[in-house]
Amino acid sequence: MRKLYYWKLKQRELKLGDRTLLMGVLNITPDSFSDGGKYSDPDRAFARAIELEEQGADIIDIGAESTRPGSSRITASVELQRLVPVLKRLRDRLGIPISVDTYKAEVAERAIELGAEIINDPSGLTFEPQLARVVSNQDAGLILNHMRGRPETWAKLGPMREPMTTILHDLEAAVSRARGVGIDKSRLVIDPGFGFGKRKEQNSLILDRLTDLAALDLPILAGPSRKSFLTQPSGEETRYATAAAVAISVLRGAHIVRVHDVLEMRASVNVADEILRTKEN
Repeated sequence: MRKLYYWKLKQRELKLGDRTLLMGVLNITPDSFSDGGKYSDPDRAFARAIELEEQGADIIDIGAESTRPGSSRITASVELQRLVPVLKRLRDRLGIPISVDTYKAEVAERAIELGAEIINDPSGLTFEPQLARVVSNQDAGLILNHMRGRPETWAKLGPMREPMTTILHDLEAAVSRARGVGIDKSRLVIDPGFGFGKRKEQNSLILDRLTDLAALDLPILAGPSRKSFLTQPSGEETRYATAAAVAISVLRGAHIVRVHDVLEMRASVNVADEILRTKEN
């Protein structure tokens, strides 16, 4: 049975656990691994965000810097050049909260000023620990994602010896950093970080053992969508593989799933949620 949580954001509270929430991905980067360049134009990004909400997304997660394997870091000013026009267009136009995928304190601060209610830190407060203070000062929600190494070095990393033990230890440390600057536990969500410095076969193990994260007593977000460990010969087949991974994530305790294809994954989530409900009754 999935534990219920109330996730406090900047302007609202989300109930997590009754049903799985869908976080729709909106990449506005020119070089993202799956849809790079498709929504880098602010008008197209705006239209896509509206579409994602109409398709059933509960949260929109906007990313302006790619963290695909081998990608290099960009400056805060470049990230803001991409992000600010989109956030300005979306302000007060969505009925659902906006999350911004960034590890930079400067970017997070501006994003929250422009209406974002959640910061999704891909580095789990390891790249810029001062990001936590920005989130604390602004009363935003914070997602702590587990990342091993950095995207530019992932190809050189050896396999993790004890994946779940390492992830639990590192996420516990990230939670401690967040709590240390005054972020209330009710504002935190954890993510095991599929593909973020993990070998292909280890992602399957993490997916199967997602329930281990319940030991941290925080809501769990899972983002297997289009990750390389699920890649099939065609885009359509990869979507089916993603749907399977999303359903397993829900059955293993995920409160939120981060997906690119909201419409298709909503069907997968609905089936998994129904199975969970039969277990509870």
